[in-house]
Amino acid sequence: MKLRPDILHRRRSAMMLIECLVYIAVFAVLTGIGLASFYFCWDHTRATIYAADEVESALRAGEGWRADVRAATGKISVENTATGEVVTIPEGERTVVYRFESGELHREIPVQNNSRLVLPKVKTSEMTTTVSNGVTAWRWELAVTPRRNESPLPLLFTFEAAQTKP
Repeated sequence: MKLRPDILHRRRSAMMLIECLVYIAVFAVLTGIGLASFYFCWDHTRATIYAADEVESALRAGEGWRADVRAATGKISVENTATGEVVTIPEGERTVVYRFESGELHREIPVQNNSRLVLPKVKTSEMTTTVSNGVTAWRWELAVTPRRNESPLPLLFTFEAAQTKP
């Protein structure tokens, strides 16, 4: 039995249509995998950027605190209140106050009516003093709340400073 040329042509064209559908399906699967991996990387890149911003702001706050402790001209006092911790640092004719309450850390200069938010999302903040070989050193333990819950890094910081003018 011989097939006519037009039937043979139809069989080949039907085969081409099935091949095209398979190629479209493979293309759709590969595109889906590619987009999923792209958005996974995009999301984690944003999380890294947010974590870097939080680290930068915490380090900037710590360096400012260390400068204030080094510039202290009197006795630094720490007071634990019902709402949080208040650290008073006398610097000549002005006083710098670090106030931790409601998950925020503020730096205030009461003489100038100047108050500034130093860190907005603080989990814990504790400033303590230690004496070693006659030198009083101050230590600030700081834990920052990450902006994203899936951040793998705990944002814990420790800053130390000593008064240069006792």
